[in-house]
Amino acid sequence: MGNHISVADVEDHYPEQSWQRLVFADLKSTLTSTSRPFPCVFGASAIKSRQLRVAFVDPLTPDHLGPILREYITHARDYGRMTSLVVFARPGPVRDMKSYEDQLWTLLDGMERTDTTPRPPAIPAEIDHPNWEFCYAGEPIFVSCATPAHVLRASRRSATFMAVFQPRWIFKGIMDSDEPAVQRSLHNIRDRIMAYDAVPVFPYLGSYGNPEAREHVQYFIYDTNERPACPFHQLGQTNRPNEGEVA
Repeated sequence: MGNHISVADVEDHYPEQSWQRLVFADLKSTLTSTSRPFPCVFGASAIKSRQLRVAFVDPLTPDHLGPILREYITHARDYGRMTSLVVFARPGPVRDMKSYEDQLWTLLDGMERTDTTPRPPAIPAEIDHPNWEFCYAGEPIFVSCATPAHVLRASRRSATFMAVFQPRWIFKGIMDSDEPAVQRSLHNIRDRIMAYDAVPVFPYLGSYGNPEAREHVQYFIYDTNERPACPFHQLGQTNRPNEGEVA
C-alpha cells in the first residue's frame, strides 16, 4: 500500500525497473521538459522545488488511500506553498475514458463514505453548487485526473491512472487575485494549454465560487469539450455528522 514520499526520494524507495519508477519518470519528464513545456508553470515549479508528494497505491481503494491522504493533509503546509499529492495506480491495459472517469468518482465517493471528519460547514454537500469541493479530513481539496486514455488533451495524459489532490488553500492569492502579475501568469497558462493540447481549451473552466462555474466538471475532462454530467447528487451518502453535531 505504501505512503506518500517526496519526489526526491522515489529513486531511493523503488528499483529502477519497478512500475513506480516508470510512471514517476513519465510524470517528471512531462513537468520538466524544456522542449515541450508543460502548461501549468506552478506544477513544474512544484516538482523542481520538491514540494510535490507522491503515493503509489496498490490497490487504489478508499481504504488504502484514506490514511495516506489524511496524513498528507495533516502536514501539507510543511511541504510548501505549491504542494500537491500525486497518486498513481498500478498500470494495466488501457481502458476507455468513461471507465477511468467512473474509477475517479467511485474512489472519491468511497473516500467520503469512510471519512470520519465532518465536512466544513462552508462547503455544501450538493455537488452541483458553485461552492462545492471534495473534502477529506476537514480539508477542501481540488482533484484532477490524468489517464493513458487521453490523447488529444495531452495536458491530462499520464502513463497510468493518476489523481492529483490539491488543498484549496494553495490557490489563495493565485486564482482569486487581481494582481497584474498573477493575471499574466494565468493568461500565459491558458495560452500554453492552447499550444500543448490538440483540442481547444475546455470551455467550462471557471473560478471557485463563480455562480456559473462548477468544480466537478473540472475534475475529469475528456478529450472532447463536452460538459461532464454531475456524477452524484452528493458524495458519501452516510450518517456522518455535520460540523457541530454529535455523532
